[in-house]
Amino acid sequence: MTESAACCRHKAQPRNDEFRKDIDRRINRAVGQLNGIKAMIDDNRYCGDVLTQLAAVESAVRRIASIIMRDHLKTCVIDEIKAGNEEVIDEVMDLFHQFG
Repeated sequence: MTESAACCRHKAQPRNDEFRKDIDRRINRAVGQLNGIKAMIDDNRYCGDVLTQLAAVESAVRRIASIIMRDHLKTCVIDEIKAGNEEVIDEVMDLFHQFG
């Protein structure tokens, strides 16, 4: 499967509103932090301060990935294994390597 095809798949189970709102809030916060970092660079702020903010954004993005991974395991992966598709385990291992 090509990378572009993988990005276009849809979940079989819809995400609930609470989950989506939480992820949206977290992503919006990370985007706000990135915009703040851009402003810091434009304002010629101290490198250490910029790096501290970058570390905070990285942590926020990793947390978002962790939440989505957990949802993926509890929904998509379980559904695929129940349907007899054990190849999904390879996909999960690849994802763990990307985010591990």
